[in-house]
This record gives sequence, structure tokens and C-alpha cells, in this order.
Amino acid sequence: MHSLPCALTIAGSDSGGAAGIQADLKTFAAFRVYGTSAITAVTVQNTTGVYDVHVLPAGQVGAQIDVVLEDIDVKAIKTGMLANEEIAETVAYKMCAYRVENLVVDPVMVSSSGHALLSPQAIAVYKEKLLPLALLVTPNLPEAEVLSGIKIIDEQSLMQAAQAILALGPRWVLLKGGHRCFAGEEKLMIDMLISRQEVYRVENPRWETNNTHGTGCTLSAAITAGLARGWDLIRAVQNACQYVNAAIAAAPAIGRGHGPLNHYVSGPWL
Repeated sequence: MHSLPCALTIAGSDSGGAAGIQADLKTFAAFRVYGTSAITAVTVQNTTGVYDVHVLPAGQVGAQIDVVLEDIDVKAIKTGMLANEEIAETVAYKMCAYRVENLVVDPVMVSSSGHALLSPQAIAVYKEKLLPLALLVTPNLPEAEVLSGIKIIDEQSLMQAAQAILALGPRWVLLKGGHRCFAGEEKLMIDMLISRQEVYRVENPRWETNNTHGTGCTLSAAITAGLARGWDLIRAVQNACQYVNAAIAAAPAIGRGHGPLNHYVSGPWL
């Protein structure tokens, strides 16, 4: 008998294959992790944009989580697009009921262009019910500003925002570097892994490319895969950042807009 570590992604479907469930499952496979899924929404999108969204009933999302966790020994779970207040409530309830320890929350709240993707009521559910259950939350800088209420303009305000997010209950926060471009850092991608006592700075080259669609999904999925493999969080984050950086550098030319990463890139992270 052979066994594989198993992980679960709770997120939306991307018909273009670059983000969401599709990116998560490709990433799990790249880390030799068996991927399971609970789909929250079906999006009509490609590399040029999102054209329609059909949100599934919260009860159906909860049922998908139930049938997976009742049958499969899932070692780590990540959340992506939860779409609305009802689904966020359902996911928080299930994570509590199943006493999930390795929960990575990618708070898909604000688009890369700055548009709100969740209602204030749904954001309140994140803050009050989901984040207290998380081992790690992985906001981009606009999402970190929403969660913390702090405008991030430099490293001092970034650290203040991190501590405000940690006060909501997660054990760690990873402030992603995609939107970060402080003075003197133009050629670096800097991700900051922060707890109440520790700070880890992960640096990689910043690539000039239009092919970054799905970066946040891929990063949180890679971390989740590492946790499923039994790695400690620091190793999981460092390897995930290295993987995503390599996947951006090797991005294929697919589509006419913001293209996907190369989820099949190989490297020393396994």
C-alpha cells in the first residue's frame, strides 16, 4: 500500500485555469499532494477578465466539505474565494466542527485593481469567526489594509498592520510582496511571515512580467501542500515562495491578457 498526503481547497472555479480551484489542484500535484476540493462559485473567466460568477448555495459548499473530511484523511486545508457571508459562515462552522489545525486562509477580499470582492458583512465573518481558526492568513497589501484598518505605506505601517491582523486570532500572517514596492526594493519580491514573537523575511527576485494571474492562490496552495507533507510552517512558506517565484519566471505565454504561472516548474523545494 502506498499513501499520499492529502489537502483540501475551498475556493471558486476559474474556467481559464490560472487561479482558484484549478491553480490549487495543480499546485498540490506539483508538491506530490493528493488534492480534494469544495467549490464555492463557478466563474466565467479567462486571462482577460471575469465575465460572470455563479455562487453555489452555502449548504452545498458545506456538504462538499463534509463528504471529503468524513472519508479522506486531509492534513491541511486552504480557503480562497468564499464569495459571500453565508459561505464564509458555513466554512468557519465546518473548520471549527472538524477541529482543523492546519488551516491557511487566503482572504480573497480585494482584487489586484483594488475593487471590493466581499460585502462588509462577509468581511466581518472573516474577522470574527474564520481568522481565529487559522494557522496562517495570507493577505495581499490591499487585503491587509481592509483587515487591519491601517494604510500601509512603509515597513513600519506594515508591521503595525500585521499585529492588528494577529489580534484577530490567527497564529501567523504572511504579508505578500506583490503590491509592495517601498523605496530601494524595486527589484525584490519581499514576503513577510510574522507572528506575535517572530518575523521572517523571504526575499526573491521581482520579475517584470504580465503573467501573474493566480499568484496568490498558488502561494497559499503551495504552503498548504507543504503543511500536508508534514513540514513546519516556516519551511512550508519558504519553499512555497521559492516555487511561486520560479513559476513566475517560467510562466508560459497563454492567453491575451494576464497569463498564468507555470505550475509544472521543477526545483529544489521537494
